[in-house]
Amino acid sequence: MVKKFTYRGFELDELQRMPMDQFINLLPARQRRSLKRGLPPRQKKLLERLRKTRQQMGRGNPPMIRTHNRDMIILPEMVGLTLGIHNGKEFLPLDIKVEHIGHYLGEYAPTNKAVRHGNPGIGATRGSQYVPLK
Repeated sequence: MVKKFTYRGFELDELQRMPMDQFINLLPARQRRSLKRGLPPRQKKLLERLRKTRQQMGRGNPPMIRTHNRDMIILPEMVGLTLGIHNGKEFLPLDIKVEHIGHYLGEYAPTNKAVRHGNPGIGATRGSQYVPLK
């Protein structure tokens, strides 16, 4: 038996048909407060581009939409699209799934990598070439 994903008791098709005011009340406090204040112009522009791309989906494979808006909250109407989220260096592709609803885009594009210390390379100073034996 396949389990259907629900967000706060609502399935995806119900969330997509739901008015924005009603959906906002389902979100956690930080996201709810942010959306109640209204979307900034750059987020409105991204949402319009997403809606335009959604209409073109029937005509073939939609292109990846690239964005710097890491603070955009993932809404139910974004599910199924592919976004390129900028991490400061490149655009990381993200296929938006149902589980992403209510999260920020920036959560899926880390801005730094873990530091991996290794052996000193060529050109290292005399003092830094010392590596203690175990």
